[in-house]
Amino acid sequence: MVQSINTKVDLVINATSHTGISEYGKIMIGDKGFEFFNSRDARKFIQIPWEEVDYVVASIMFKGKWIPRYSVQTKRNGTYTFSSKDPKKVLRVIREYVDPKRMVQSLSFFDVIKRGLRIKSKK
Repeated sequence: MVQSINTKVDLVINATSHTGISEYGKIMIGDKGFEFFNSRDARKFIQIPWEEVDYVVASIMFKGKWIPRYSVQTKRNGTYTFSSKDPKKVLRVIREYVDPKRMVQSLSFFDVIKRGLRIKSKK
């Protein structure tokens, strides 16, 4: 069994990790970091200390009515994407430990298209 890095747990919720093949499990948010534990295989887990979190990126649709997924971008190890049962609750708890200026909204589909057209027109 994996040892948790948290000493105090604020939230445990069902979630899906979208790193490679989607894996189902639980997200645990506590005082020391963000953790994901796979429900089937105890060896598959993700532990991210709060000092290592660079940005939290949320994909927001329909003016904040629906958040399908969010990503935790680390300083060294890349980006981990998750979706959960109640993403607004998860992001509110994360906001207690991560600076709100480091929590950003991802680009929409049309923003990506506009950016691509601008780059294309500059060439």
